[in-house]
Amino acid sequence: MVAVSPRRRREIIDALRRGTVPQRGLDVMAVGLERFEEALLAELDGVADGGAVFKAVRGEYGAGKTFFARWLTETAKQRGFATAEVQISETETPLHRLETVYRRVTESLATESTPPSAFREVIDGWLRVLEEDAIAAGADAADHGEVTRRATGLLERRLAAVSRTAPAFAAALRGYHAATMTGEIATADGLVAWLGGQPSVAARIRQSAGIRGELDHFGAFGFLQGVLALLRDSDYRGLVLVLDEVETLQRVRSDIREKSLNALRQLLDEVDAGRFPGLYVLITGTPAFFDGTQGVQRLPPLAARIGVDFSGDPRWDNPRAPQVRLVGFQRESLLELGQRIRGIYAVGSAEEARIRTLIDDAYLDGLAATISGQLGGRVGVAPRLYLRTLVDIIDRVEQFSDYVPPAASAAQLNPADLHEEERAASFLGKSAPAASIDDIDLSVTD
Repeated sequence: MVAVSPRRRREIIDALRRGTVPQRGLDVMAVGLERFEEALLAELDGVADGGAVFKAVRGEYGAGKTFFARWLTETAKQRGFATAEVQISETETPLHRLETVYRRVTESLATESTPPSAFREVIDGWLRVLEEDAIAAGADAADHGEVTRRATGLLERRLAAVSRTAPAFAAALRGYHAATMTGEIATADGLVAWLGGQPSVAARIRQSAGIRGELDHFGAFGFLQGVLALLRDSDYRGLVLVLDEVETLQRVRSDIREKSLNALRQLLDEVDAGRFPGLYVLITGTPAFFDGTQGVQRLPPLAARIGVDFSGDPRWDNPRAPQVRLVGFQRESLLELGQRIRGIYAVGSAEEARIRTLIDDAYLDGLAATISGQLGGRVGVAPRLYLRTLVDIIDRVEQFSDYVPPAASAAQLNPADLHEEERAASFLGKSAPAASIDDIDLSVTD
């Protein structure tokens, strides 16, 4: 098992106790993802060399899409990338409003050393690099005015490409640099907020940098290009952007759905055209979103670009394809995951021997069978509840010396803990609801 620090151990266990995906330490939980690793690392290396990638991952609820995305972002951060994760939703982050998506990108921007939001840290780091480069080019480090003048000259040259497509981004960055040099804190704060796509920045602050209005849908791509330029010049290898839960587009009004799918197509076109060097885009969705009439298939150009035939054996799926699928957990992988979490928990506990004795492999396997059985045998839906139940049992073993866990077959799900899909799969003492229209018995008897 991979060594886990006490802090990472605590973060992993605390998240599982709440029934959520841990933010860190996902490499030790990446059961079944090894088959994708080589291809993804090669794609990240290509992005770091100035390329760009648009990737789609599909899977039913519980197949591990969110886990896959966070595993990718954590892997990317360890390799020198910045990352951002955006949850698409009809009300808070509609995909067709690209200015809102951009704002969420800057709010969730993270690096290996800085949690969200690392946006201002990236900008300040970029300005520090300018000053260091100015000194390296011959500026007298003791002459603050000369360093500032030369750094400003470097700023203009490095923003030349961005200025052609997003002049407002470059103007705001100039204004921010000037405000920080003169100690105008309020102006600097307002301009960095505007650079991050925040609305309602005071007009006088925008005017101080020679900019007008707010960021709109059409300017968002230019601003994203600006962020990529800052990252590149700050020695980051690129940006991994996750657009999660894109399947929510199926539930919005038809006109909004069409606009959102077109925005997705635009993003893919721009990536393919080379406008975003250093960008890796990952979208997640259900098979229904990629194959159904209310999703990608409504926009044939988009469907043709990311479509993949998944009718064959999943063992031969191509990890290099523009779309990959997660088949979800099987009984064996659920057991392996339980073994890993037991190990992570036990290795940092004073009750390690007792935990390993009472929660042995047979107990883990029996618990997996019980939890998945209460979910209609759908093992792919079980991991979250399985791990939450397991951590709760181990908590009791560790805290109470006379506690003996009940038989694995006695574990019961709490209806209040279930998400919608889990509730639909669960028997909970009633007849199981149909998982799809094909499962409804329409036979007629006399």
